[in-house]
Amino acid sequence: MKFSDSLEGDIVIFKLSGKVITYDDSMTRFHGRIHEYVNLNKNSIIIDLGKIELMSSVGLGMLISSLTTVKNAGGRMVLANITRIQNLIAITRLNTVFESYDSVEQAVESFNKG
Repeated sequence: MKFSDSLEGDIVIFKLSGKVITYDDSMTRFHGRIHEYVNLNKNSIIIDLGKIELMSSVGLGMLISSLTTVKNAGGRMVLANITRIQNLIAITRLNTVFESYDSVEQAVESFNKG
């Protein structure tokens, strides 16, 4: 997996790409960046999954762990562009856990409305 992160105002946007099927160093770096932003009180986070090719339960665990970290800090984390993993999220019933949007723009708008 590869990822990049950026700030749009007070909203953190992570763009993930590639395959998330086994635990590796990129996941450790991803978790580290999540914690860095939370420690800076940047608790509004969007995870863009539009370029994800494949995700396993390991990837879902990474997302759940991130969501827990953000929620415990009083923040909100949402997913965007989940089309490629929509079936996985539905089968595991995580669609009841994760808030998701069709695009990053819609996700940003959801933060700006609140």
